Amino acid sequence: MLVYPSGVDVSSSALRFLSARLRQHRRELGTRWRRLSPGRQALLTLAYLRNGHPYAQLAAGFGIGTTTAYRYVAEAVELLATLAPTLAEAARTASTKAFVLLGTLLPIDRIAADRPFYSGKHKKHGMNVQVLADPSGRLLWASPALPGAVHDVRAAREHGIIAALAKAGVTCWADQGYRGAAGTVRVPYWGRWEKLSAGQKAVNRSHAKIRALVERAVATLKSWRLLRKIRCSTNRVTGLVQAVLCLHLASSD
Repeated sequence: MLVYPSGVDVSSSALRFLSARLRQHRRELGTRWRRLSPGRQALLTLAYLRNGHPYAQLAAGFGIGTTTAYRYVAEAVELLATLAPTLAEAARTASTKAFVLLGTLLPIDRIAADRPFYSGKHKKHGMNVQVLADPSGRLLWASPALPGAVHDVRAAREHGIIAALAKAGVTCWADQGYRGAAGTVRVPYWGRWEKLSAGQKAVNRSHAKIRALVERAVATLKSWRLLRKIRCSTNRVTGLVQAVLCLHLASSD
């Protein structure tokens, strides 16, 4: 296999953050020697998450075996996932502002007959991930992944998002997929556009403008190319999303 130099469009602060956590993790384990230093293991993980390259290609580039590359990435992802903020922490952060709740589908490589993962809304197979973002589009929290067939409002209830936001008194703007949600969740008026009153149309326009500002939160997740078409086991998706969230928050601080 040919090897060539390449770049990863991730901030150096994310690399330093992950390197420091891996170095501390190795000290706690009492690790004496490994094929890659903490910095190189961090770079390997960032390259995997950001570019979505297969393990065989990454292993060749870093001069290690494919199995070793898999173990190093899995270790770093698991470590990052444990550092990601919880819903309670995100709700406390959002307690003084109005925030937006978004549901997105992360496409996966599944056969057409695999119905639990097929989203009727998006017309494709994937994993349902709920996202909380601030009015500037900054990603604050991402939920564990559920099969794509799960509706957004059901996912929000299962994760306890609606109750947590109501308890914190946070007003949350969401789309029609959250109709029926109680508490502080605000959704636009339902119905055909021509049948809405002038006041309802004005409210819906304002609502759409608020939500449009935070669509970049979903774009932030999907800027990590691995999440654009997930080919690994669906059991690993939650850890990958939490790892990306942790890196995003670390590099934006």
